[in-house]
Amino acid sequence: MVTVPKNDTALLVIDMQRAFFDESCSLGQLGADVAPLRAAIPGCVKLVTAARAAQVPVIFTRYVYLPGMADFAARRDERAKARIAVNSLGADTQEIEIIPELAPLPHEVVIDKARPSAFYATRLEPVLTGQGIRNLVICGVTTNICVEGTARDAGQRDYGTYVVRDAVAEFSPERNHYSLVTIDWMFGEVVTLYDVETGWAG
Repeated sequence: MVTVPKNDTALLVIDMQRAFFDESCSLGQLGADVAPLRAAIPGCVKLVTAARAAQVPVIFTRYVYLPGMADFAARRDERAKARIAVNSLGADTQEIEIIPELAPLPHEVVIDKARPSAFYATRLEPVLTGQGIRNLVICGVTTNICVEGTARDAGQRDYGTYVVRDAVAEFSPERNHYSLVTIDWMFGEVVTLYDVETGWAG
């Protein structure tokens, strides 16, 4: 069992937004099967509950593009054009909102981003520095893209980085598996919900 620290630690909840779980939203409309991603919800709910009980700060991220998709990626292949056409993850849409089961409390920070890593072009690092955070427990979706992208950047910045195996999800089990292997090999430690709850219980 890995000992997950409570002091100088924050829980980072990645992109638990309606778009990634509701097939009526843009990703589902464009043919993505979002059902596998719902596997992350129960673990994330338990982690947020545990963090609040242990007085560990909870920070949420949302994947959001500016009005008019002004900050959408410059590469415009057919898939990108289709997403732009339906304003996928566009500002001020209902699908960008964090799901009700994980609704942030008024004092909890929500970081909006337009790229996979929560560190890229956001205020996350100043928020962590301002609160003296040196360890991150990471959960959310998707394992292979935004969770891994954030874990890589956290590890390279020398944060203690803990990705919770049973609180992340990916579109395919293969991508989920190899992403966790990569994170555990180089950028952080892959832990379980039990590891975190036990570490924060004292």
